[in-house]
Amino acid sequence: MKLNGLNHLTLAVTDLDRSWCFYHAQLGAAPHARWARGGYLSLGGLWLCLALDDAASGGGYTHYAFSVDQADFAAWKARLTDAGVPCWKDNRSEGDSFYFLDPDGHRLELHVGSLASRLAACRAQPYPAMVFYDEEPKP
Repeated sequence: MKLNGLNHLTLAVTDLDRSWCFYHAQLGAAPHARWARGGYLSLGGLWLCLALDDAASGGGYTHYAFSVDQADFAAWKARLTDAGVPCWKDNRSEGDSFYFLDPDGHRLELHVGSLASRLAACRAQPYPAMVFYDEEPKP
């Protein structure tokens, strides 16, 4: 049972237009989808989510997600729960996720899925005002 590396980075932002422009135009992130309160981009193999959050200055929804295989997800969740690791959010999106805190309060996530699987789920049930871009990420 192992983690497979970084899955995605979610950044809480206070101005979606400004942040989208910065990551896309200034840093060269490839756009994949955007909606009223967020957007998905990628930088190399990194899936980057921008999430509009008025509390961004205090950390808000910013968190780091690690990839885990579906077959290992329940065991990882049980391991962390049994160790008393606090949960900070319930999962409401595609793919199994467990949101937890490290000893310093950093927001982390175990996630089963990829940018490609998230975009497929969003195409089936788009978020409000969602727009998709032509370039598809590699699975």
